[in-house]
Amino acid sequence: MSRSVLGLLTLASLVVAPAAAAAADWPRFRGPDANPVGVSERLPSTWSPRDNVEWKAEVPGRGWSSPVVVGDRVFLTTVTTDGVSKPPQPGTEFSNEYIAELEKQGLSDDEVLARLNARDIELPHEVSLHYFLYCFDLTSGRVRWKQEFHTGRPPGGRHRKNSFVSETPVSDGRSVFVYVANLGLYAFSVDGRLRWKSALEARPIYLDFGTGGSPALHGNTLVIVSDNEQQQFIAAFDARTGKERWRTPRDLYVKADPRKSGWSSPFIWAHPARTEIVAVGPGTAVSYDLAGKELWRISGMSAAPIPSPFVYDGLLYIDGGAGGSLYAIRPGAAGDISVRGDGDTNAFVAWSAERGGTYLPTPLAYQGGIYKLSEKGVLTRFDAKTGRISYRNRLGREAGAFTSSPWAYNGRVYCLSEEGQTFVVAAGETFALLHVNELGEMAQATPAIVGDRLLVRTESLLYSMRQPAGGPPGGRR
Repeated sequence: MSRSVLGLLTLASLVVAPAAAAAADWPRFRGPDANPVGVSERLPSTWSPRDNVEWKAEVPGRGWSSPVVVGDRVFLTTVTTDGVSKPPQPGTEFSNEYIAELEKQGLSDDEVLARLNARDIELPHEVSLHYFLYCFDLTSGRVRWKQEFHTGRPPGGRHRKNSFVSETPVSDGRSVFVYVANLGLYAFSVDGRLRWKSALEARPIYLDFGTGGSPALHGNTLVIVSDNEQQQFIAAFDARTGKERWRTPRDLYVKADPRKSGWSSPFIWAHPARTEIVAVGPGTAVSYDLAGKELWRISGMSAAPIPSPFVYDGLLYIDGGAGGSLYAIRPGAAGDISVRGDGDTNAFVAWSAERGGTYLPTPLAYQGGIYKLSEKGVLTRFDAKTGRISYRNRLGREAGAFTSSPWAYNGRVYCLSEEGQTFVVAAGETFALLHVNELGEMAQATPAIVGDRLLVRTESLLYSMRQPAGGPPGGRR
């Protein structure tokens, strides 16, 4: 679904001008540059529930948003449920196989949907929810404050692999902006005071799989993308007041598979020529100017895209999702820049890889390579400049399912599985698995990197991984 008809999501991504955040801050999903790379030599390379753990804090309820950090404060959203809620389930294939079984029985589409909803989808009438924004102390893990920002039935269903708060907040250093698609936008001061809230209309998502795309922030402008089954759109809001500034319809889909829902987050691309907003959608990625006017578009996206765009060394990288293409795009494009015929480049496409997209995790750029992680644990390295494949290797026989985006530091690439295992791979053109770190609990959120701390969210805990004072660089033994 959302990726194959199902494993939907998590995850998301946001965007802020890198200059807007202090070097130690992690103000959005995948960090200040939307490419999660750490710089401290003292970041740990090994950990477990006991080793290299500075602190761990319980997080009530469920949510797959990532932590964001401003100064000495860590912000995280979660939802608690009145009564019993369907537990999360790892993997991406179980519902697809179940759908195939039902289709073999000759059931109608409506009957298949009813069975799928009964098994894998949590619907609004089944739960009453409490939505929270938590603030943790970065150095101790204690709860500084929490604010319940909504109570009641959710605006739509969610796949039990998903959560009701998979969108990651974003911060400008003074406020924390919480976005829950189909519900609303909320602005809090870093001290927990509600500055404003802006309700959003609920629109249907494909098969009630739920939402996951995070907001982008540029100056005083918040940008959201809502690719849904009713009317796709991109919209901008005043970050000071919550007032909507503009809204542009998006009519995107794959003709052979006219689903309209998407889970990718918009990316604000600032380069010498201009600043633009890049938003991947079903079938097509479109770039807009800061007033919502289309600048260019490119085809080759999947019918249900999830990974988000990012920039590395002057090129924009777009992952079109499972079955879609992977593109490296030069700045300054205009009009339709889709690759035609048998070619894989043009004036604005530096290189492309047909069917090079991945289902869930967003790729990582590090030390001249683009690392693409599949939902089944296959890691592929591309040369960032040429698109040449260095290797394509499975992480290991024990590698399970993957939703979190990979991250890197100190010559290593880290891949966190849904089963809580982190596969540590040597960066470079040759594949080498160094070791596996075990946490023993489901994980779908992408970690945050702050100084010499790694913040990892699992199903019920938030960890601060940090090597003890006096330990060797990287926590290596």
